[in-house]
Amino acid sequence: MSVSAFAAQQAYKLRVDGLACPFCAYGIEKKLNAVKGVQRVEVDISSGSVTVTMAEGTSLDEATAKQAVKDAGFTLRGFEPAQPAARTK
Repeated sequence: MSVSAFAAQQAYKLRVDGLACPFCAYGIEKKLNAVKGVQRVEVDISSGSVTVTMAEGTSLDEATAKQAVKDAGFTLRGFEPAQPAARTK
């Protein structure tokens, strides 16, 4: 049995209103990357979704995500656990 199954990274999918351009994506990436424990932020402008992958042993709560999204000038419409995004080689 693999120990890594228990120490897996946590990821979250955020649905955000107002993402319209690469500048929007940059603004939200900057605010979310400033949150302690955030390892990677991936923005999909076309679907209005943001995937946040946390460092091992850390998690993200909805209130923190909502505040970071608000600070970037957007509205958080959804927050749910997700599978960490696979890294491409």
